[in-house]
Amino acid sequence: MALRRHVKNFVKNYSEAEIKVREATSNDPWGPSGSLMSEISDLTYNTISLSEIMNMIWHRMNDHGKNWRHVYKSLTLLDYLLKNGSKKVIQHCQEGFFNIQVLKDFQHLDEGGKDQGKLFYSSH
Repeated sequence: MALRRHVKNFVKNYSEAEIKVREATSNDPWGPSGSLMSEISDLTYNTISLSEIMNMIWHRMNDHGKNWRHVYKSLTLLDYLLKNGSKKVIQHCQEGFFNIQVLKDFQHLDEGGKDQGKLFYSSH
């Protein structure tokens, strides 16, 4: 999976900030590392990087189905950035609030029949 992501990052010419967000919000079955979220948080103080980060987060939040981890990890990352990043993250969230609000109806049943969407809503 990491090789595929690396190739896509190269082909799509993603920036450093976008690559870090993609890594933090991957479909891998573990959460984003604290050190990676900290690096992304530091990048929010650069206006261009902040815009790239937020655009990638909004893009990942629009995923569904088998990519439910993109959504969950985007919320995890966004929570971290709100607490530790530039104050401008708050402004971006206010402007993009619709991207967050639509998640209240998010639903995805995994192979075991567990509703992963319920996990989002109850933890945020």
